[in-house]
Amino acid sequence: MRPLLVIALLISACGNEAQPPLIASDIEITAPLPGQAMSAGYLSLTNNSTAAIRITKVTSPEFAAVEIHQSLLENGVAKMRHIPVLTIPAGTTVKLERGGVHLMLLNRTGSQRASLSFYDGATLLLDVSVPMLRADSRGDR
Repeated sequence: MRPLLVIALLISACGNEAQPPLIASDIEITAPLPGQAMSAGYLSLTNNSTAAIRITKVTSPEFAAVEIHQSLLENGVAKMRHIPVLTIPAGTTVKLERGGVHLMLLNRTGSQRASLSFYDGATLLLDVSVPMLRADSRGDR
């Protein structure tokens, strides 16, 4: 009976592959509209760890600056506010989307791809790279 127990434990251990602590999915980076300097980024960030993950900075070699913003409606006026820290609670997914929390990408350098690096202070948490959507191909979802 012992050899069967050992085999069962080995099989179950093989099925428990460790996932990275932070995963980005459903990434959409829009190219700036003609004559505009700003672009936007939408994605889902999933925290697979048992502790909250803080994102304090996002960088991109294709843009002069990347900021985390939140869209708000105050007294009937649409506004955006900079968010200095985005916290993703343990075991949850935070969706960055139109009309809510999103990335503002400023002053594109011309590449057709967008690379994003997510940091907590000086610690790199995640790197992603995706093609940028052309301004005339994006939809208002």
